Amino acid sequence: MSHFLQNGTGPPLIELQEVSFAYPGRRLILDQADVTFACGQRIGLIGPNGSGKTTLLHIIMGLLRPTAGSLLFKGRQAVSAEDFRELRRSIGLVFQDADDQLFSPTVLEDVAFGPLNLGLSQEEALRLSRQTLADLGLAPLTERVTHQLSGGEKKLISLATVLSMRPEALLLDEPTNNLDSAIRVRLISILNELNIGYMIISHDWDFLAETCTELYTLSEGKAWRSGTECLHSHRHAHSLGDHPHDHPPPQ
Repeated sequence: MSHFLQNGTGPPLIELQEVSFAYPGRRLILDQADVTFACGQRIGLIGPNGSGKTTLLHIIMGLLRPTAGSLLFKGRQAVSAEDFRELRRSIGLVFQDADDQLFSPTVLEDVAFGPLNLGLSQEEALRLSRQTLADLGLAPLTERVTHQLSGGEKKLISLATVLSMRPEALLLDEPTNNLDSAIRVRLISILNELNIGYMIISHDWDFLAETCTELYTLSEGKAWRSGTECLHSHRHAHSLGDHPHDHPPPQ
């Protein structure tokens, strides 16, 4: 996985400074939230449904503009379309629904789309895409028709479409939703072998414990940085057995 090695120094990759956001006609979903995401950090982002987690990622990518506050990219305020084009060359977003990311007839064409969009030649884009798929152990899917893949395979290919652009960091929105255990384990392995930072939205505490070292909690419009002691995986047995059940949040 050495093709994905990245290192960085200097100002944080992303800073959200007192960022507020409200959808038209609705209350603030983010209220002067502060978030810092530095190169190499591995951050889990948690919070109840509707707390603004996906909104925050979309603000970072410039898909939504904050109602108030500032977004800094590498120490400079990102405002113009060109600012966000530069940001998107450095940060890749993996959507919650892989079907929102995959639209080409074949896997190879989907993975090559990003490099082509960055201005690479077709030959170089295809070479880089094949290399990315091979590095992720996905080479057997190269010529497959994308819409015929399983849900888990689509999730891994959507990650490949982002990694083929050699980003400095990733944003992942609920990457383990609807994954079987084998694909989930594979995704954990892939993420742990990368040497770039990422921010992951997830309700899967064990997944975050195996992939992240830091935690932000979104609640009541604010972003709270939690201690790393909150992140741990566990195995347990109790009277509920294998029936669905909830765990209380950490205090």
